[in-house]
Amino acid sequence: MREILSDLVAEEQALDQFLQKIPIREWKRPVREGWSIQDVVAYLAATEDFVADVIEQGAPVIERVTASSVEDFAQEGIERGRSMRPQDVIEWWRAARARVVDALSRTSTSDRFAWFDREIAAQTLATTRLAETWARALEIHAAMGEEVEDSARLRHISWLAWRSLPHAFTKAGLDYRPVRVEVIGPGYAKWVYGPEDTDHLIKGPAGHWCRLAAGMLEPEDTSLRAEGDAAEQALRVVDLSL
Repeated sequence: MREILSDLVAEEQALDQFLQKIPIREWKRPVREGWSIQDVVAYLAATEDFVADVIEQGAPVIERVTASSVEDFAQEGIERGRSMRPQDVIEWWRAARARVVDALSRTSTSDRFAWFDREIAAQTLATTRLAETWARALEIHAAMGEEVEDSARLRHISWLAWRSLPHAFTKAGLDYRPVRVEVIGPGYAKWVYGPEDTDHLIKGPAGHWCRLAAGMLEPEDTSLRAEGDAAEQALRVVDLSL
């Protein structure tokens, strides 16, 4: 767990440092329809609190959220954040994310936790937090007219995108066949996921693969190449949510 938690903390700190450079008056700047920068940070804080509660309390926490809807849960966090000062929102996020890291630091990579209709491993849960932070950072940077420089931490998100393919295929009503993903990260690092003995292969930049999985690029807007029909389907259905 040490490696993924170290990179999770680094990803969170990178966003934290960028947020500190944003003038308070800009925290109301729109990021997406109906969401400001402050709303996004509040959403992150509420989500981290939720994950920490899941680790500590288990399935009953999941049941409380699904009793309404994920959208209602997100809106509750946003509304709470709107009643706070920007600095209080960021402090909320700091405390919540520290709870998650602390809880996960006492687990092994194979420990499993309830996660809606299934269970996921501690390593996967930690990776989802890194991916969520990274994706929200992309939105906030874009709202401020800046870009995020890709880092080696993308290897975790690339893995998560590949790991989520069976679930993504199921959600799309498709039969999953093993897909191999070979992507190039910063510094020409090559990251490979999936079996060698498959005819379904995706190749290209890791940044494009991750942004596609996060819903920030369409397949035709990437440099990704797909070989085999399952790989072509994967480009259409890949989704970081688990």
